[in-house]
Amino acid sequence: MRKLIATVLAAALLVSACGQVEETEEPRGATVKTMFGDVTVPADPKRVVALGWSDAETALALGVRPVAASDWLAFGGEGVGPWAEGRYDEPPVLLGTQELDYEQIFELKPDVILDTRSDNSKERFDELSKIAPTVAPPAGVVAYGTTWRQQLELVSTALGKEAEGDKLVKQVEDSFADVREQHPEFAGKSVAVGAYFSEKYGAYVRGDARADFMESIGFTLKPRIQELASGSFYIDLSREQVELLDADLTVVFPIGSDASAIKADRVLNQLPSAKAGHLVVLEDLNMINAFSSGSVLGTLYAIENTVPLFADAV
Repeated sequence: MRKLIATVLAAALLVSACGQVEETEEPRGATVKTMFGDVTVPADPKRVVALGWSDAETALALGVRPVAASDWLAFGGEGVGPWAEGRYDEPPVLLGTQELDYEQIFELKPDVILDTRSDNSKERFDELSKIAPTVAPPAGVVAYGTTWRQQLELVSTALGKEAEGDKLVKQVEDSFADVREQHPEFAGKSVAVGAYFSEKYGAYVRGDARADFMESIGFTLKPRIQELASGSFYIDLSREQVELLDADLTVVFPIGSDASAIKADRVLNQLPSAKAGHLVVLEDLNMINAFSSGSVLGTLYAIENTVPLFADAV
């Protein structure tokens, strides 16, 4: 009997030990710090849903193909700009942007949800977290204010692609450094970046991808515009405030229309910068979208295509 009991105990211990080995060998996912606390994602997530502005392009740059994505810039097709085309094996399911269909997202069975550049809504985060671990924006940013570096760090960490992310950071930072070296005339020059939407102008402030882009190539945001920033990436301008867009370089582009209204606007064209030839009106939609994307791939495209225009106007 004692021999039988000893055998049973030995077998039980063996099974227990095996279970412990299996548990310790199970791969652990990354823990990502967000504005809503730490989020742990599964290791090597296969089904990625990208909801935040440029999250899909960022994942693609890292070699990960989302199964579904929000198309913030209304590209259609694969939901990305030409700088990111050809990286999907098959087009993703295109989802809403600000208004989400949570049931549709649930049915996609995501392993992880990327929402790193969004409206910072806790309600949105809570609803998405019921479906899958959700990587929200980092702490301290305004709505849609996640920088390309922060986005790349969040996404690369969540997807286990830190090494690839580091290489991309270096590539973009080296490209910005090359521009500053090749165009020393940008240094110390003020810049105002504006958009024309629904017959009104607005200006971008620090923390927005477009404003940050201009500072990264050497310009300084016009202080008066920056002073008006109030917890947003953008300030509305009344007709009387359009004069605030006057700077050493003024960059304006349309949203939702062509550039004809901007080019015909007497108020804008009476600005000293416009009269002196220092006004750049971006017209090409791909160029506008790349400039606005705030993604690694879009930023590289924008560097190549917008910098010559800025150089000619300074």
